[in-house]
Amino acid sequence: MQVRTMAARLARIWWGTAPAAARRGPLVSCRRWAGASSDTVYDVVVSGGGLVGAAMACALGYDIHFCDKKILLLEAGPKKVLGKLPETYSNRVSSISPGSATLLSSFGAWDHICNMRYRAFRRMQVWDACSEALIMFDKDNLDDMGCIVENNVIMHALTKQLEAVSDRVTVLYKSKAVSYTWPYPFSMADSSPWVHITLGDGSILQTKLLIGADGHNSGVRQAAGIQNVSWNYDQSAVVATLHLSEATENNVAWQRFLPSGPIALLPWSDANHTDFIDSAGSMLQYAVAFLKPTKISARQLPPSVARVDAKSRILFPLGLGHAAEYVRPRLALIGDAAHRVHPLAGQGANMGFGDISSLLHHLRTAAFNGKDLGSMSHLTAYETDRQRHNTALLAATDLLKRLYSTSAAPLVLLRTWGLQATNAVSPLKEQIMAFASK
Repeated sequence: MQVRTMAARLARIWWGTAPAAARRGPLVSCRRWAGASSDTVYDVVVSGGGLVGAAMACALGYDIHFCDKKILLLEAGPKKVLGKLPETYSNRVSSISPGSATLLSSFGAWDHICNMRYRAFRRMQVWDACSEALIMFDKDNLDDMGCIVENNVIMHALTKQLEAVSDRVTVLYKSKAVSYTWPYPFSMADSSPWVHITLGDGSILQTKLLIGADGHNSGVRQAAGIQNVSWNYDQSAVVATLHLSEATENNVAWQRFLPSGPIALLPWSDANHTDFIDSAGSMLQYAVAFLKPTKISARQLPPSVARVDAKSRILFPLGLGHAAEYVRPRLALIGDAAHRVHPLAGQGANMGFGDISSLLHHLRTAAFNGKDLGSMSHLTAYETDRQRHNTALLAATDLLKRLYSTSAAPLVLLRTWGLQATNAVSPLKEQIMAFASK
């Protein structure tokens, strides 16, 4: 806290001595900037054009408070164009919470997703392989708990929305930042108050606020010297598309904890869906709404699997990571650049979208009040907001991973009691669902 306070004082001293023109920055209208040069000072540069980075740029571009701001998105890869939706499903998917869907809806991306392909789930059953304990999550009115969406579908929707707001947001594809120069007092190399970004082609940009969204191996975080607490789980996740044997509503997310690691079945399509099932499901929903019986979480059997799509299988390593700081003067980290989580809770993308919602809120307030977007006064508020949420989720996920990775009798008994108690206390389950839906 003393270091940050001292940094803020030094920054105020710097701003007091900086030329007036440099303090104000350029005033611009809403138009498109075709390229980037060292003569251009951007209000915001987002480094990293994945799901979280592209969504951050969209959120800024569609918010009226940033209509007069220069916004740039840097993406190292080519433009991701998805023509006709392929018949085969991609196995790179994300579980999208209601809160994340609300964010995507705020700038029109969710409409594109709804017109393409997604699958909602209304229940979640979690159980232990070493005991009979289970927990069932659902809602009284059988509303959707979340949606499973292919990452390339989300990316296509974000790309379409970025194209529609190209007069406010410039996107530089195949452009990767190779170095950063930080403003005083963190760097004495340059007297400029802005962050300087050098691209791979040698061109240099300047920005009042740099948002790092470049993944868990974040070059932005490393260049800023921000410590990152991390470890590998010495495990890898195997993902594949499964074909079911029997007709089913296919709206339940299943997860079973094994000593070797969790296994999950996520609903993915309307395959085997019939009019009879639709009618029966509707009748059940009306009956539940009318009778409102006491909710009892009964064990359900997951659907049986007919075959595995061999070509769909991929493997990726698992680990945990958390940045000691999310912000510095003129810098904010979001998404995997700030945190990396085990996928057992399906919250990786949602944590990133939650970062966007929080950072957007604080930047919007700063813009409305005419304040400097790179000031620590509101960046620190963002950091506090998100670290409270993310740290708790990271700790809980890591604890669950370790608790369920053993078959030792005392720990099996402990987690059995924990599951049974949680399943029996409806208010506690509702709090967990509310936390996960943000």
